[in-house]
Amino acid sequence: MAETSSRMLKLLSLLQVPRGWPGRDLAARLKVTERTVRRDVDRLRELGYRIRAAKGPHGGYRLEAGSVLPPLLFDDEQAVALTLALRTVTGAGLEDAAARTLATVRQVLPSRLRHRVDTLQVTAVPAHPQPDSPLAPDRLVTLGAAIRAREELRFDYSPNDSAANDSAANDSAANKTATDKSAANDHATGDHAAHGRPARRRAQPHHLVTRAGRWYLIAWDLDRDDWRIFRVDRIAPRTPNGPRFTPRELPGGDVQAFVRARFKGSDGPDTWPCSGEAVLAIPAAAAAPFAGDGVVEDLGPQRCRLVLGSWSWPALATAIGRFDADIEAVRPPELAQAFARLAHRFTAAADSSA
Repeated sequence: MAETSSRMLKLLSLLQVPRGWPGRDLAARLKVTERTVRRDVDRLRELGYRIRAAKGPHGGYRLEAGSVLPPLLFDDEQAVALTLALRTVTGAGLEDAAARTLATVRQVLPSRLRHRVDTLQVTAVPAHPQPDSPLAPDRLVTLGAAIRAREELRFDYSPNDSAANDSAANDSAANKTATDKSAANDHATGDHAAHGRPARRRAQPHHLVTRAGRWYLIAWDLDRDDWRIFRVDRIAPRTPNGPRFTPRELPGGDVQAFVRARFKGSDGPDTWPCSGEAVLAIPAAAAAPFAGDGVVEDLGPQRCRLVLGSWSWPALATAIGRFDADIEAVRPPELAQAFARLAHRFTAAADSSA
């Protein structure tokens, strides 16, 4: 009996892989006859698992979704991965649901595995302050359904705390150039958030992404005739959705590269709008851990070249200046001019405290 139960658990583990399993392949894996495989499949069906058998060269046994949730099977690595995922959930108002799910999973784990996952005491710290009104999970489901159905979204979009024309994630405080451009577009269309009131928007949704603890919607803005990245916590969907649409191709075709580029203030490749270099009077090993996505070149025991990018020349100069080292060989001229302006400001600030 124990051998049969162990074999059925192994069979279920194989069937959880999203592919069709011919009976002969399962029999070879389990070291039994195909007849035994058929009996075990019937037993799993009696337990509530929907296992479909298809004929043909690409057929075989396949586990399908059912109307109820049957017992699940996790191996040790899956249990650890699930524990980490549930313990690091932040945002979207899912923390309580994740905690309850983790308690349910932990309760049915074998003692040896329960002890193993209990050693993973991990605390997730959100990268941004959480909003006063947590993001409802239903909003993510609503947006995801519109993306899957390829239906236009109609929604109210609330301004951020500091500006009334925050129309996209590339309108962040760290990206003034893109903010000014989006603000100009919003005023030109007459569809901006006036006096802090939400603006009515129409967009073709394409992807949901999460970055630094926040959720964003990538969409083609029908009023701006351009791509936008909207903060999901500022979206209030209207019903019903609009007509179906044919999805456009995302610039570059890579979601991650597109998001990184927009947060860097670039409409094109995944590059910063301002990039430059300088020689620092510190070892390369001391600079590298703090260079971010920059490049550090070793020039000797106490010198290195730092190539870095940022959203503006003053921001780039500030990023280089945070290294506690003498700086020389600054390029291009725009970066050198930014250093000069900052030096004047810092000198004035120092004099004002005297």
